[in-house]
Amino acid sequence: MEAFYFTTSLLLIFFSLIPLIQNQFWFFRVFDFLKIQILFLQLIIFVLGFIFITYSTAFIITQLILTACIIWEIALLYKYTTFYKVNTIKNSEISSKKHTILSTNIYQFNTEYKRFTDLINKYNPDIFITMESNQKWDSALTELEKDYPYFQKVPLENTYGIHLYSKLKFEKIKTHFFISNDIPSIEANLVTEEGYKFTVFAVHPPPPSPTEESTSKERDGELLAIAKYIKNQNFKACIVIGDFNNVAWGKSSILFKKTSEMIDPRIGRGIISTYHAKYKLLRFPIDQMFHSIEIFVQKLIALENIGSDHLPLYCEFVINYKNDEQLSQVTTLEKGDMQEVNQMIKNGIEEDGDRETIVTQ
Repeated sequence: MEAFYFTTSLLLIFFSLIPLIQNQFWFFRVFDFLKIQILFLQLIIFVLGFIFITYSTAFIITQLILTACIIWEIALLYKYTTFYKVNTIKNSEISSKKHTILSTNIYQFNTEYKRFTDLINKYNPDIFITMESNQKWDSALTELEKDYPYFQKVPLENTYGIHLYSKLKFEKIKTHFFISNDIPSIEANLVTEEGYKFTVFAVHPPPPSPTEESTSKERDGELLAIAKYIKNQNFKACIVIGDFNNVAWGKSSILFKKTSEMIDPRIGRGIISTYHAKYKLLRFPIDQMFHSIEIFVQKLIALENIGSDHLPLYCEFVINYKNDEQLSQVTTLEKGDMQEVNQMIKNGIEEDGDRETIVTQ
């Protein structure tokens, strides 16, 4: 039992600390995703230690280090729980009516098309976005076009296809390739029937993993290029949503939030894990949404499984140009951060250097 305790404790301490090394190789970044599971296992081992292990100097030192790691994990995750209080919008005559958006990575090789179209018909969102949608999915989604007359389609067979459908009118729609010519994102400038204008960015950067990208350079570069673009464009009301292939507490997500000066609506609402759809105990939140201060989120939830490895992310929100009560939730870059942001964008472009790259200005 002692061998199990010390071996497991040392591994969990290692898993907890390894993400602090700011190396973009996948091995260092993968443990960002597992913070919830690591914390849960640390708590179990910590309690079991007091029950089964004989007290010794090594035991006390190990328990103290585990305690420090547990406190660190809790401090990191606490604001993504309902115990952390944030301001919510009060009823206002100057707010738009409620609007809805649904985003999901449908998994390119998922052929349960009807489960997804039934989901759209059930929740009837104003806007929906699909990621990993290829030509087969493009064909399957055509039946929804009667209800969603405004759309942008980028069907690809490389698992980075992306589609955006809307009931709301486009003022402008554009596909960007910020880092690579095979990783698209969509910018949609929309207007509601009431005349409220807002922008939606649909994104899906590549994940760092041993089977896909060996580093997080392209993911980080893509996210930060989008954040910088949003900041420079100074959009009045903006939502960024999609499969970030990153957790909200990951470094590039935090830099994204600070660079774009947007708000993470998960804070105060819950973890809202979306991946992996089939394994609840191994689930973590990589489908993200960020928004500007003019967007007030009323509901953010994960929906039921549609046969993909991701759960859909669903949001209800209103637009209010004049209410600035969310301003306190905005964090900005500190001195030297922009230099790091620019370097990470450059690294992302260089990582893709073996392919022609299109950068949207």
